[in-house]
Amino acid sequence: MNDDLPRQVATSPDSDFTFTIDEALERYAHAGLPRTPRSVQRYCVKGHLDCRRIETQFGEKYLISPASIDKHIAYIEEVRPVTTGRDEPRHVAADVAVQVTRQEFQQDAPTGTDVSRPVATEFVVRLESENDFLRKQITVKDDQIKDLTERARETNHLIAGLQKMLTPLLGRAHDAPNENQGRG
Repeated sequence: MNDDLPRQVATSPDSDFTFTIDEALERYAHAGLPRTPRSVQRYCVKGHLDCRRIETQFGEKYLISPASIDKHIAYIEEVRPVTTGRDEPRHVAADVAVQVTRQEFQQDAPTGTDVSRPVATEFVVRLESENDFLRKQITVKDDQIKDLTERARETNHLIAGLQKMLTPLLGRAHDAPNENQGRG
């Protein structure tokens, strides 16, 4: 039978957690990395700093391991991009760039006439043909609208003529029952 039990995780003694957030802020500022109290609290919550949260009579308080602060400062300095100071100019890329002489910009001979680019002229011709097509379409549509308006006017005249012709006939139909009632 094997009585080998797993060991418990080694934890740091509580005496290692001696710094308050204010003392951690001083250490960050001394390292040239000033932080806000809220940032240090976030570092504690996210596990970037080894800390213990304790209850006080005024609420909760973090006690932080000084070694974890030093470790975190070293990490920040390692991953922080190096910036140059204001007094240090950047390196000029002139040695990398190709030196262009004035001779390369000189033209052999000026162009005689102002010739449009073929692509541009083809595009303009195409646009003009589309504009002509659309103008013709508008003319056709206007003619169709005019014809339809004329037909509608003619239809209205025909209906008015029919109403005039049917009015006397319809008027007699209404009068006929009244005549039958008087005779009966």
